[in-house]
Amino acid sequence: MLYSIFDMLSYDFMQRAVLAIIAMSVFAPILGIFLILRRQSLMSDTLSHISLAGVAFGLLLGMSTTWSTIIIVVIAAVLLEYLRTVYKHYMEISTAILMSLGLATSLIITSKSSNASSVSLDQYLFGSIITINSSQVNALFVIAVIVLILTLLFIRPMYILTFDEDTALVDGLPVKWMSLAFNIVTGVAISLMIPAAGALLVSTIMVLPASIAMRIGNSFKAVIAYAIGIGFIGMLSGVYLSYYWETPASATITIIFISIFLVVSLYGLVAKKLR
Repeated sequence: MLYSIFDMLSYDFMQRAVLAIIAMSVFAPILGIFLILRRQSLMSDTLSHISLAGVAFGLLLGMSTTWSTIIIVVIAAVLLEYLRTVYKHYMEISTAILMSLGLATSLIITSKSSNASSVSLDQYLFGSIITINSSQVNALFVIAVIVLILTLLFIRPMYILTFDEDTALVDGLPVKWMSLAFNIVTGVAISLMIPAAGALLVSTIMVLPASIAMRIGNSFKAVIAYAIGIGFIGMLSGVYLSYYWETPASATITIIFISIFLVVSLYGLVAKKLR
């Protein structure tokens, strides 16, 4: 088995895939934890679907799809925060509106542009961690460092904001600006993850490791640590198995995470009954 791993890592594209896994396992689960606790887990799906509109605009205008996606997703993140305040108790309305808008926009642009072909969009719809280039890997490490630094500096204010916005207001925290900044950082992170994970599966990498960690962690910091570890192990296992099974990496990673979630959930139920 060790020989097989070393054999796999002898290829440059697999080395880039592992580096991407290291970067994503740092920031994706952290953002996922806050998304779940803020009851915004669907936001990752929403922004990832909107990213397709950014890709379509980039292909249409002949510009970098990375930058066009970041611009569109950041705008969507701002709109999402506005709609969250308008529909404060019906968050799913804002996510449904923006998700529909993103998909509709990408389909219209694709139908009117010869550059934005369905083949090009499929590449971003499903993604492939083994085809990303060095610049995309570097971008993932940059956002990983940013998220890690922000988490270390603002973990207490974000903890308060996440669990009780009223208390955050009383403490004098800039609730609206903090929430907006979180949405923007999450949007940029999702934009950079799209080439590796794909618009349809990016939420898996963000939400599932966090969900699993919340079942086994006894404290907030422990949940973060578990989520990072689970994210790394799940993605690395998925890439390893996809390499030898010749299956899509993103889909294999998803199956791995779901399997871990089911095992942890089943263990929790059995342990609860035995007490």
